Amino acid sequence: MTKSTKILYFQIPLLSLLFIALYFPFICTMVHDWSIDDNYSHGYLIPFISAYMIWSVRKELQRVDILPSNWGLALIVLGLVQLTVAIIGSELFLQRTSMVVLLFGFSLFLLGKAFTKKISIPILYLIFMVPIPAIVWNKIAFPMKLFASYIAANVIDWIGISILREGNILNLASTTLEVADACSGLRSLTSLLALSAAFAYIFPLKVINKWVLFFSAIPIAIAVNIFRLTSTAVLAQRFGAKVAQGFLHEISGILVFIIAFILLFVVYTILSKLEASAHSR
Repeated sequence: MTKSTKILYFQIPLLSLLFIALYFPFICTMVHDWSIDDNYSHGYLIPFISAYMIWSVRKELQRVDILPSNWGLALIVLGLVQLTVAIIGSELFLQRTSMVVLLFGFSLFLLGKAFTKKISIPILYLIFMVPIPAIVWNKIAFPMKLFASYIAANVIDWIGISILREGNILNLASTTLEVADACSGLRSLTSLLALSAAFAYIFPLKVINKWVLFFSAIPIAIAVNIFRLTSTAVLAQRFGAKVAQGFLHEISGILVFIIAFILLFVVYTILSKLEASAHSR
């Protein structure tokens, strides 16, 4: 064991304790937000997925030379400045994302550039656990809600059900449905982007195909959300609004996510087969 390695065994636990002590109240409020906001209920999984992403490249990390860099101190200072400014301004998003800046700083300071480069994506992945500011979320959710309503209305009309759309209100012959913020598709999109990012990192694909897999979450999220809205309208027309908006509506949310997960895996399968076919030529 080298002298530098012995120092690391002392520095890493010490900085980890300081990090936890500093961010404990901010982590607690963030976990509370996960528990009351269904849009970020996936936040519980993000740290574990990030840890698995690092574990998946453990063999590569063992071959990387540890060369600590003082440039990490600059990032640590930057992260602390961001945290201080965010506390003064009571800005939760900046408070929480400063954790990511600080983790990059610690990694660079203790482990060096090469090691940090290898784990940069897993660290950056932690951004998915931080709730987007409500003002930003609402500005994205509202046009997505109108878009989902427009597409769903056209699909419903195409399958032969009379419908009149007024903004995000779908007027059927027997009932009226409102496309709420939860049905805008943004929740599914956020969760699927987090999932596709993990898939893209872990699955053995070329860089360009990793990006294709990641961004495929966008059309998949839109498609499954339209499917959910259309199914809800069909149920409401056939069995009444209470059936469509009750237990079956809640179950449909889980069902469409499972469908989205399967579609994401189908995209990976297609991309991997295309790569194998190109390689065999």
